[in-house]
Amino acid sequence: MRILLIMALSLLGCSGSIDEPVSYFNVETPRPFGYVNGDEIPQRIVIETRPGISLQTGSLPIKGQINRWLNLNQVTVKQTGQRYQIDLLYQVFYAPLEVKSLTLPGFTVQFSQGEKSISQSVPAWTFTLSPLRELVARQSEQGEYLRPDSPPPLLTDTQGLYSLAASLSVAVLIAVYLAYLYGCFSGMSRRTVFKRALRKLAGLSKADMEQALTVVHHALNSLNGQPLFSNRLCEFYRRNPQFIQVSSRLDWFFNYSNRYFFSDGMITVAQDFQQLKDLCEQCRKIERGSR
Repeated sequence: MRILLIMALSLLGCSGSIDEPVSYFNVETPRPFGYVNGDEIPQRIVIETRPGISLQTGSLPIKGQINRWLNLNQVTVKQTGQRYQIDLLYQVFYAPLEVKSLTLPGFTVQFSQGEKSISQSVPAWTFTLSPLRELVARQSEQGEYLRPDSPPPLLTDTQGLYSLAASLSVAVLIAVYLAYLYGCFSGMSRRTVFKRALRKLAGLSKADMEQALTVVHHALNSLNGQPLFSNRLCEFYRRNPQFIQVSSRLDWFFNYSNRYFFSDGMITVAQDFQQLKDLCEQCRKIERGSR
C-alpha cells in the first residue's frame, strides 16, 4: 500500500511539471562590466513552451528610446517549433564621471493559450559603465595630457599577396601569348619555320609535288625575310652560315623547282618527294641547333 502511494505521488509530481506552460526559460547576457558611452549590449532570451501556446509579440519591448540614456536598436524573434529565441540589442548613451551601475529594465512576456493569457517575467539586468576620460585630466607643459587610442590589430595580407602574384602571373602569360600572336617574337617564329613545313609535308605525297615545293619555298622565304632565289644563296649563307652544310641539297632543290615549274614533261617520282622531305628535315635540325 505504501509503495502504491509513493508511485501515485511521483506521478502527480511528474504530471505537474508536464503541465507547466513554460518548460524552459533562460536569459543570456554578456559581461556586466567594461562598457562606455555609445556601446551596444546584446541580450538573448530563450523560452520553450508546451504545444498550443504561442508568443504574443506585442508584449515585447518596442524598438526605440526607452529612457534618456538607453535605446533599443533591434528586436528579433526566431521561432523553431515551440522554442522562441528573442534577441534584443540595447545601446547606452551615458557619460559618467566615474564607474556607475546602470540597469536594463525588466519586462513581462505574454503567451496565449486559446483565450487564456500566460505571463513570463524577464528580470532586470545590472551592468557597470565606465567614464571615457579621467575625472581630473593630467596636464603637460604643452597643455592637456592626451593619450592616443590603441592602434587596431593589423590584418594578415598573405592571402592578398598570393592573389596579387597569381593575377600578375596570369596577366604576364596572356601578354606574352598575345605578343607571340602579333609577331613580336620574330626570332622565335624563325626557329619554327621548318617545323611547320614538315607538319604540312607529312600530309602530302608525290602527287602533291607542286604544293610540297611551295611549302619549302615559303619556309626558306620566311627564314630569309624576303623571297629567296638560287642566285641569292650566297647572301643567304652570309646571313645564315649554319645552312652552308646543306648547300648541295639547296642547290638540288632550286634546280629541281626550276625544272618542275618551267619545263614541260617533268615526271615526279617518289624518290624526289623523299629527297625534298630529307632536305626539310635537315633544315629543321639546323634551326633547332641539332646540327
